Amino acid sequence: MVRSNADELPVCLFIATGGTIAMRVDPLTASPKPALSGSDLIAAVPEIAEFAQLEVSNLFNVPSVEMGPSRWVALHHEIEAALARPEIQGVLVSHGTDTLEETAWFLDLTLTCRHKPVVLVGAQRNASEPDFDGPRNLRSGARVCVAPQSSGKGVMVVLNEQIDAAREVSKTHTTNVDSFGSADAGALGCVDGAQVIFNRSPGRRQYLALEGEEGSLPRVDIVPMYAGADAALLKAAVQSGAKGVVIQALGAGNVNAQLYAAIVESIDAGISVVIASRVPRGRVSALYGFTGGGKTLEVAGAVFANDLSPQKARILLMLALQVARSPSQLQAIFDNR
Repeated sequence: MVRSNADELPVCLFIATGGTIAMRVDPLTASPKPALSGSDLIAAVPEIAEFAQLEVSNLFNVPSVEMGPSRWVALHHEIEAALARPEIQGVLVSHGTDTLEETAWFLDLTLTCRHKPVVLVGAQRNASEPDFDGPRNLRSGARVCVAPQSSGKGVMVVLNEQIDAAREVSKTHTTNVDSFGSADAGALGCVDGAQVIFNRSPGRRQYLALEGEEGSLPRVDIVPMYAGADAALLKAAVQSGAKGVVIQALGAGNVNAQLYAAIVESIDAGISVVIASRVPRGRVSALYGFTGGGKTLEVAGAVFANDLSPQKARILLMLALQVARSPSQLQAIFDNR
């Protein structure tokens, strides 16, 4: 139903950060590049004005490969300021899909306001394509942003009419519009026409205060384990100043003997090591007792990432290292105790 008085509509801040949703094909290169502002994006979806008022902030216009800690912190502060305003019901963020899940997780961990929704949207196809999915995702995201039942759901990702929680969501396909999903956890709900339907609430939200100022987060790198891997990448990460390392291990959390020896050396040198898995579903655990198996890594002082992906484990470790260093303290944070 269309409201006749726009002043009665709920107000959300719309923050544009770039990504494919803000791209058009450049005729000189015949490839998509950043081109659209937040106002341009909203102008393409005039029906949003029937149910919401959107204030626009053009914070960045970059592909999401350029998102990282310094821009996460800037976005965090922009959202914090908006959510502190009583008239703002929530925040809508447009973002590139390649690192969207990481930004969503960082925000869900660090935002102090825990009841107003923050919704991230993106697009798999750019604005020059005839089946551009950006307007549909913006419309759906705006509906979630103003829905009363979104209160307390935290940071959410909305694409292709599906609503996913920040902790659980991941990109599962390089180009398909039906790309984002939450594996074993399942979606929070969906947008069905004008209706926002939630089937559940996120169950394992955490909060870690953002200490210090922009650029002060400790360096944490991801080191992959693969057949025939040696210790070169781990040693390079430590030499480059990493305070923590996430090992993208095999299976339930296993590495070979060569990488295991370098992990032990790193832990002994005061580097925090977290074990995640390259397998997209399931938890890591201290299961196997061979050299480099999960049990030996636990004995050496490694921390296990539960069911977090390596990229999300990295973000949690960056924030956790602000307040904790011992394996037991870090393990409690990763276990959400």
